Amino acid sequence: MMTDEDILNEFRAADALLEGHFILSSGLRSPKYLQCARVLMDPARAERLANALAAKIPAEVRDQIEAVVCPAMGGVIIGHEMGRALARPAMFLERPQGTFEFRRGFRLDPGTKVLMVEDVVTTGLSSREAIEAVKRAGAEAIAEAALVDRSSGTADLGIPFFPLIRIDVPTYEADAVPADLAAIPAIKPGSRAAA
Repeated sequence: MMTDEDILNEFRAADALLEGHFILSSGLRSPKYLQCARVLMDPARAERLANALAAKIPAEVRDQIEAVVCPAMGGVIIGHEMGRALARPAMFLERPQGTFEFRRGFRLDPGTKVLMVEDVVTTGLSSREAIEAVKRAGAEAIAEAALVDRSSGTADLGIPFFPLIRIDVPTYEADAVPADLAAIPAIKPGSRAAA
């Protein structure tokens, strides 16, 4: 079982634990950012993290999972690795018109029990939107797993949530950024336009 320090060391080794002034996908600002794409670019590291994440999911939940679904872009690599770790098919949702949907021939049979997988959860908005897309497809998201919970445990996804690590990093509204953070140019490292 990986400890929190082991997990953070994986991010450090990949130069994926960043410090500065970041604009998160939610629109919030933060002095730290975990760049999951960078930590997952090493296939062996991605496999280790996915196996550790799969181990965090209780056996009674793991046994029900029939498919893994993740939102593009951030969730694609960890979603695929979770599919491998759980020996289940993995697919992703896209937003071609601003709303998550299945494309590329991906589909779920009615009633399929799904594990939703994300790289990072901050407010839970993307997760809730992806869970709704699974529901529209006639399937059921029974749980969510993520590499990182940045919500300080406050994200309500409406289903059980199993993060590999919880990171309590302060976040700020754009108009309430502390002076020391405001003095640093803000950058947008994620895959989605800030809200």
